[in-house]
Amino acid sequence: MAGSLQPLNSDCVTLTRFVLSEQKRAPHATGELTQLFGTVGQKNVQGEEVKKLDILANELFINMLSSSYTVALLISEENETVVEVETEKRGKYIVAFDPLDGSSNIDCLVSIGSIFAIMKKEDNSIPSLKDALKPGNTVVAAGYALYGSATMMVISLGTGVHGFMLDPSIGEFILTDRNLRVPPRGKIYSINEGYTHIWDDAIKEYIQKKKDPKQGKPYNARYVGSMVADVHRTFKYGGIFIYPATKESPNGKLRLLYECIPMAYLMTQAGGLASNGKISILDVQPEELHQRSPIFLGSKEDVEEVLEIIKKHSNKK
Repeated sequence: MAGSLQPLNSDCVTLTRFVLSEQKRAPHATGELTQLFGTVGQKNVQGEEVKKLDILANELFINMLSSSYTVALLISEENETVVEVETEKRGKYIVAFDPLDGSSNIDCLVSIGSIFAIMKKEDNSIPSLKDALKPGNTVVAAGYALYGSATMMVISLGTGVHGFMLDPSIGEFILTDRNLRVPPRGKIYSINEGYTHIWDDAIKEYIQKKKDPKQGKPYNARYVGSMVADVHRTFKYGGIFIYPATKESPNGKLRLLYECIPMAYLMTQAGGLASNGKISILDVQPEELHQRSPIFLGSKEDVEEVLEIIKKHSNKK
């Protein structure tokens, strides 16, 4: 029938089937991790305006994850402290998540999403804040969901990065992008140029270089303002996503645990790089639950180029 939806077809590998098969290869995967991903697939305290949809998304995440019997502790952008799971429902994983990234774009219908990272609790002690403050190199799985012209979920269990498109005709996420690899160099830079006046000199030099035809073909500027959308485009086309420290936000703006670390984990798994300007994002030791960080993320050669410029300026000081 004209206009009817046609089911996606990629050998009908659903998200659940994929995680079940990958857990044999993933070093930290267990049956509980498979159950946890099934839960994620079903369904502020930052001084920012909170939309009603933010609250609804946060409640859904907490309720679904808490009742999955796989989680010991939850870390959400919307909750000031960690969310402890009842003893009888407690599992072995810790999940840090941004329930609705890019929510300031909701009213104008720009793509938004959800971001998460999963860590494993190594002992049977009562979960505490200490368990939550773990660096990205302890993450066992991460992913994001993108809600735009279609709904897509991108995940990694430590064995590469894979994308799943929601097929509404069957209500399942179907594997459509196996082994996503970010190109070694792209032609797109993504940064909010409205903050040019408060950038460090290194960032100004790098962006000017990307615009200068004397330095080769100029890069294209693309900035949505929703981290999930901007990073997803970087996965597909390469290039670099930058949210630097500024004079007004010397520690950066994006949150380390549930924005920077999950995206850095995915980008690294896909062959790219992610840095705070000095060291890998995955090596940063979190000290606070809602700690912020600068981030330079994307194609390996593009990130290395901006880090060289930052290093050059640091040596001058």
